[in-house]
Amino acid sequence: MPADPESKFGQIVVKVSGSKAFRAIGPRIVPPLDRLLHKLSGGRIILSGGMLPSLMLTTTGAKTGQKRIAPLATKPEADCWYVVGSNFGRDNHPAWTANLIANPDADVSFKAKDTPVRAHLLDAAEKAELWPRLVKFWPNYDVYTEASGRDLRVFRLDPR
Repeated sequence: MPADPESKFGQIVVKVSGSKAFRAIGPRIVPPLDRLLHKLSGGRIILSGGMLPSLMLTTTGAKTGQKRIAPLATKPEADCWYVVGSNFGRDNHPAWTANLIANPDADVSFKAKDTPVRAHLLDAAEKAELWPRLVKFWPNYDVYTEASGRDLRVFRLDPR
């Protein structure tokens, strides 16, 4: 079960995950560990899944056409998933967001179930409506926005 950001433990996780030190080293450690654990567990375990619901997103490279796998935090709602291109608050958008813009058909592995999806980049109005729920879900999205100076891309992933 993921940590509740409002619990004591959740508050610690949020604070550490939003720190400058974690934002510097987290991108080098968390995604490779997530990919390894996901592979070894047959899709049942993702390290970051202890913090937030997480999925593995397989996109088609915008430049290479090759399959790319990205472990991502997700806000599942009804019959879709929302993902935010926070990139741990780094200056540039993560590559998977460019991949989805170029090729919106992708695949999601969530709780050991694979689902083909179509990505929709939220427009400003859609994002403004959703943003308060995203920040309640993971308060560091505001930290990552400020640290990066970017307008974070938000996608809705709908089953195909």
